[in-house]
Amino acid sequence: MAAAARPSASKWLQALEAAPELAAAPALREAPAGPTRPQRGVRQVSEAGVPRATVAGPSPSVWVMGAHGGAGESTTAALIEGAVATDHAWPVRQNDDGQGRGGQDVVLLVCRSNAAGLRAAQLAAIEYGSGALPGSLAGLVVMADAPGRLPKALADRLRLVAGAVPHLWQVPWVEGWRLTGTPDPASLPPSVRSVLDKIRLHTAAGNQ
Repeated sequence: MAAAARPSASKWLQALEAAPELAAAPALREAPAGPTRPQRGVRQVSEAGVPRATVAGPSPSVWVMGAHGGAGESTTAALIEGAVATDHAWPVRQNDDGQGRGGQDVVLLVCRSNAAGLRAAQLAAIEYGSGALPGSLAGLVVMADAPGRLPKALADRLRLVAGAVPHLWQVPWVEGWRLTGTPDPASLPPSVRSVLDKIRLHTAAGNQ
């Protein structure tokens, strides 16, 4: 008696192949790891202070301020829809109330992961924490200054700086960015796209 023909695949496998792809899990809003507003007892460290820039009109989705030259301010602003770079200066309203039409001015600090960059970001965060700067600090974006892991001394400094800001996001080294003026948002590495999704979530929430 001839054996019955064996199906090429089980019903379970056929159903699995026919099932639609699962959508990627959306970015979740994280609880702040540091202070979200100025704190009593915090004193400005640098006498020079953060440079200011007078702004007017509607608030953008977020102001992007590089804590120092070469921080990655323009790159970060180009990758966040509606963001505006401040040319390394903190935005201050003419009436100094930190409020623009449409919501509160939200600032995103950016620095490089080298010692000088982290120190500049720390000083800016301390000045905000002292209450000397208007608006709201969303967090700090740390752009990798070289491929690979941070040396221990810089990793320790990074943890220290993280305690002075509400959120800290690290953007890994992207070799291709050295060869282009403005990164293409459509061809970002998944690791960078994930970081940007989190930043957008928090900066959008700050303007609501």
